[in-house]
Amino acid sequence: MTNKSSRRRSRSRKSSSRQWRRMDLHLHTPGSSDYQEPHIIYLDILQQAEIRGLDILAFTDHNTVAGYAAMRKEIEKLLWLEELGRQEPEEKRRLDEYRRLLNKILVLPGFEFTATFGFHILGIFPQDTTTSFLEHLLLKMNVPTDALQTGSSNVRATTDVLSAYRIIDEAGGIVIGAHANSGNGVAMRGLDFGGQTRIAYTQDPHLHVLEVTDLEKRGRYTTRRFFDGSKPEYPRPMRCIQGSDAHRLVRDPDQPKSLGVGGRITEVLLGDVSFEALAKVLKGNDFSLTRPYRGPANPVDFVQLAREEGESIVQAFHAGMAQRGNRLNRILSDIGAMANTNGGVIYVGASANPKETPVGVREANKAMEQLMTAVANRFSPEPSIHVDLLPSQGKQILRITVEPGQDTPYAIDDNKFYVRDEADTSLAVRDEIVRLALKRPKPAMEKVVEATETAVQPAPTPAKPEPPSGKTEPPRTGVEVVHSEKRQGTTYHTLRDMRNGNLIKNVTRKSARKLWHYAISQVESGQPRPDSIQWQGDLAVIRQRTKNDNTWYDLALKQNGNTHIYYGVTDSGLNDDWLKLIEKNG
Repeated sequence: MTNKSSRRRSRSRKSSSRQWRRMDLHLHTPGSSDYQEPHIIYLDILQQAEIRGLDILAFTDHNTVAGYAAMRKEIEKLLWLEELGRQEPEEKRRLDEYRRLLNKILVLPGFEFTATFGFHILGIFPQDTTTSFLEHLLLKMNVPTDALQTGSSNVRATTDVLSAYRIIDEAGGIVIGAHANSGNGVAMRGLDFGGQTRIAYTQDPHLHVLEVTDLEKRGRYTTRRFFDGSKPEYPRPMRCIQGSDAHRLVRDPDQPKSLGVGGRITEVLLGDVSFEALAKVLKGNDFSLTRPYRGPANPVDFVQLAREEGESIVQAFHAGMAQRGNRLNRILSDIGAMANTNGGVIYVGASANPKETPVGVREANKAMEQLMTAVANRFSPEPSIHVDLLPSQGKQILRITVEPGQDTPYAIDDNKFYVRDEADTSLAVRDEIVRLALKRPKPAMEKVVEATETAVQPAPTPAKPEPPSGKTEPPRTGVEVVHSEKRQGTTYHTLRDMRNGNLIKNVTRKSARKLWHYAISQVESGQPRPDSIQWQGDLAVIRQRTKNDNTWYDLALKQNGNTHIYYGVTDSGLNDDWLKLIEKNG
């Protein structure tokens, strides 16, 4: 169709209010060499998309746009025949069907690019993007000229993952890590790549979305939970969606994992069905605007889903915010702690217990105004937050999204500094306050001076080099007691926060907060001797504690002739080596 008609179709799908729309952004066509039904025509794909109730789809063939180009060429030929008055009845029927379906379904061009080492990346573009422009992008990413028409996932050395993200993003596309948690995915667990490489591949700012195959699963080890921002080394929360990766029209009955069009659907909340509206959502930070499609009778309850995941460093719950019972102050403390730490989301009107019925927030607009007034009056400086409402089981729940602070430390009533430690909010100690102040971005002139000084000096040694191949990294949560000394009858400890490697000095058993107190109590009662630990190689599980579906581990690691003991490690701090050890221990 022409660009003018494309714009006319976009206008016809505008709506005065937002609606949940169904999309499948990962569809192959006969343009891919591994398509399982080469006899299928493009009209068949659109008709199947209509049957599945799709509002938006994308053609994403392997390293080519040949499939999308073939459909466009067919439509242009039918339009030309119509203009000349030379249409046969069958050609008129096909053109009318194309018009009907393309007025109903937004079809976007794209590709599934194979980056260096075989990682797959989806690039999705506006519907009026020319195929020559997309082919130019593929050539720019080193797809061989002779491969542009073959649609093969196996191509010679191409562009690296991070460069591909940047090129697609700067060209105006939506960048999606294809089937990120499975074969050829950038977040695939167990890959023989360094931890820093995996972090870079999933936290890069040019990457907008991760497509996953376990979006509807529950539990601590799902991909969406892994990338919710609670892991110290993965602080950027990532939107996760699902797509069919269809290589055929309908699911193969003999191979259930071989899905058809619309085999895995994501819903997106849009005001109008357009690429611009879709890109705004997928590139934004409100993750409640997308959800797995489960049918009209069973929509996703985002608040309940969050409650099932439980409290974490980036998630907290409060049943209410009344002044009595100090509830409002506790909410403000969480806001300050998250602003000083990784940011996060606070839900008001529902407890953390997913089995309890939400109580909701009465007079929601008044409550929102009360909260915003308290934040403006009591914080110094004022943190960046967004407040809105989400429905849950017929109740209105107040959601507070807290951005990671750019002007730390944030104080309540001028002198109370809070930080988030796993699922707890605590007053910061001196060393933490100092580091929060040092974390503040440098003034522009100071950056210029620093850059000038750096230019004439050798590059600094990285603070945290990756361990040699075959060596296990320490866990990324919990604490280690690295030094203890008694002064005037009181034992003072130096702790290492495993989330960031920071040392906190002069902590006593009396002054320690929850996890620190536990670790110090264990040390003062006598740490296990190295020869009494049941080692499995250089690793050991000393003890395991579980409460309300939360589990903490005390772990030991032999490294360079020394024994390190880590207390209160959570699941989010475990890499593959530690997970294998814990699963082996049952």
